[in-house]
Amino acid sequence: MANHQRRALLEEVVPMLLYAPACRREEFVSAIGYLIRRMDENTGEENFLRHAFRLEVGSEDWELLERGFRESFALHPAEEPRRRQDRASEAFAEPRPEMPWHQLENEPDTDWSLPQNGRWAESLVVPGETVTLPLVIDGEIVERPILREHRDPSRPGVVVARSVEGTVEDVERAVHCAALDPDGWRSLSVDQRNEILGRVAMELRRARGTLMRSALACGGKTLQESDPEVSEAIDFVEFYRSSARAFIEWDTVRAEPRGVVAVIPPWNFPIAIPCGGIAAALAAGNTVILKPASDTVPVAWELCQCFWRAGVPKRALQFLPCPGSTAGAALAAHANVDAVVLTGGTETARRMLEAKPAMRLFAETGGKNATIISGLSDRELAIKHVLHSAFSHAGQKCSATSLLLLEREIYEDEGFQRMLRDAVESLRVGRAWELATRVGPLIRPPAGELETALKTLEPGESWLVMPRPLEGNPHLWSPGVKWGVTRGSVTHLTEFFGPVLGVMVYDTLEEAIDLVNETGYGLTSAIHSLDERELAIWRDSMEAGNLYINRGTTGAIVLRQPFGGMGKSSLGPGMKAGGPNYVAQFMRFTDDEAGPGQWNGIEVHEPLIAALLEALPEDSLRLRRAARSYQQAWDLEFSRAHDHFSLLGQDNVRRYLPSVEVRIRIHPRDRDFEILARVIAARMTGARVIVSSPPKLEREIIVWLDQNTEAWAGAIEFAVESDAALARTLRLGDRVRYAAPDRVPERIHRAAAEVAATIVDEPVLSEGRIELLWYLREQSISWDYHRYGNLGGRARGELQGPD
Repeated sequence: MANHQRRALLEEVVPMLLYAPACRREEFVSAIGYLIRRMDENTGEENFLRHAFRLEVGSEDWELLERGFRESFALHPAEEPRRRQDRASEAFAEPRPEMPWHQLENEPDTDWSLPQNGRWAESLVVPGETVTLPLVIDGEIVERPILREHRDPSRPGVVVARSVEGTVEDVERAVHCAALDPDGWRSLSVDQRNEILGRVAMELRRARGTLMRSALACGGKTLQESDPEVSEAIDFVEFYRSSARAFIEWDTVRAEPRGVVAVIPPWNFPIAIPCGGIAAALAAGNTVILKPASDTVPVAWELCQCFWRAGVPKRALQFLPCPGSTAGAALAAHANVDAVVLTGGTETARRMLEAKPAMRLFAETGGKNATIISGLSDRELAIKHVLHSAFSHAGQKCSATSLLLLEREIYEDEGFQRMLRDAVESLRVGRAWELATRVGPLIRPPAGELETALKTLEPGESWLVMPRPLEGNPHLWSPGVKWGVTRGSVTHLTEFFGPVLGVMVYDTLEEAIDLVNETGYGLTSAIHSLDERELAIWRDSMEAGNLYINRGTTGAIVLRQPFGGMGKSSLGPGMKAGGPNYVAQFMRFTDDEAGPGQWNGIEVHEPLIAALLEALPEDSLRLRRAARSYQQAWDLEFSRAHDHFSLLGQDNVRRYLPSVEVRIRIHPRDRDFEILARVIAARMTGARVIVSSPPKLEREIIVWLDQNTEAWAGAIEFAVESDAALARTLRLGDRVRYAAPDRVPERIHRAAAEVAATIVDEPVLSEGRIELLWYLREQSISWDYHRYGNLGGRARGELQGPD
């Protein structure tokens, strides 16, 4: 391509290496892709070859290239590598200064390409001695002779730890201590708490290797899977201490901690998820009781050590491993536990709510996550992402791709089938202690639905790749791919927590979207397509909390992609972990009437609300102030898409969607302000608003609203219904807004739990930045829009990111 230049260089320098790509005839399609990329590079604006055939000294092209050469030379390329990370010799002397939450700098993962980090990894995969772990209750170490054994899923029968299991009596003692808060964690200033949490982040950095090794030993996580977890845990601590400050120092409300928070995390993310729940609750001023997953108690122990070493009192963070069916259930349902953070199965969450219907539960539950591959996609890249999403950590992620939907032309393409099959079969299955392992062990031998999925086929299904157990370890299974999954089948609708991928065919994108939404889950979802029209349709129709475009469905990063689901994948208000609103769930807010003056200059320009205010039967200063605050919050925060990183080549947008339907439930004790403010707030978000009143309730403000619906074009609907009728009407995704907790009947809580509807009973506030949260759903969109580094139309300003 540049023969004259080659000969000229040979006259001046030592011999150079020439290379030419070669391929077999059947691989020619790949060769064309390679050629196109080379041509794309060589025709770039500043590429020498673009100008070489007409280059003359002193011409514009000459000056452009000369200027580029001199500018690059002036940068003084480093004589030593810039990437010097060395996990074995890192020094962490002092905590880092607190960052404003919107300027978070994410903790870097380990750079495995560096040889020193490879040697560090080798030092971690050396089994250690069996340890014994106590309880920590009321600041005291509790040891008993009866212990639970924790076994290594990579080495059948090997016990890596033994731990004391808590009893119902231990729960009573722990909750009593947490409620009293004898060390005064709740009374500390935000500066004092945040200083301690800054030290926690530093302790986590120091303990990276210890945490990873523990997750490997008892959770079967490879180092490549646990390393990002430690980074995420550090990000959670740094981020939540800053975002909590933002709410605590808000000048129009008073924020107080809820009290006692129980954190009940899963075994599959034993570092990041418990750390996030603990950090958010502590940052908001609560005391915390950690009930770790029974399989990964040793990881939780190491995690708590980081908090305690940093200065969090052992009576502000208590360590209470216990059986979930007895003491764990008692903890979640305890009358003096003010909030429960759960990451686990949907049925687990519903059992908790059955025991205590009014439980303030913040739950991220299961997922039946799908990736759609369009005929207009980069098929090789899609397979790469599907493999990582479906089979990393042996498919044991709530965000793992479980369904693969292929457009018919791809589904019937034998070359694609062969490529997918070969890629899956190439994955190395083995012990987590082996650094080359890509698919590690299951936490326990498969049983129930997972065992059935690994061993049987439904009508119409066949194995593209048949899963097989590895001899000598019942925890080890090779990945399986089911071809020909049919609509409504078990494989289509059931969450399998293991290495099973179901493949379905679709003819239209709308059909594919329906197939995904029919699962009822809504955690993560992905599409691979290079067609902007398809992406727009998919983005506006997919019911999931985290959307990924030309990416995998796993690996969310704090603030970059706040994480949380919709539908059956979330119970509670649904504020996303790693997002700026998450800590608000752990606080109680009341209006500060001394500080609403800042809203005086705000104009309410939402026409229907302006009409409502204009028609008010009597002047209400507080309501008008609230409406102005709602308008300001809508304009500045909730109506906009936010990308806090603006990465070149990747959009990371967080945005708000209106709830499908909001019922404003009226209670006889509701004040007029509480009624009208809820109506205005719900209408501001664009939700369908239904004012729901019990029979025979006579309130002048309700009559006035009903009689004046023409003034706001019927945007508010009215229903007279008993509690029993309201319970029957609740559906998946509905929200019911009450004005206070003591006005919600138990039967409504029970009905909402059965269909994953959301009951909101927080005090009605004038501050829109908080009040509007209860009527909205959060969604994250991450879009890799570059193609092998080429920004395409985005570089020319022709295309825009998601709004």
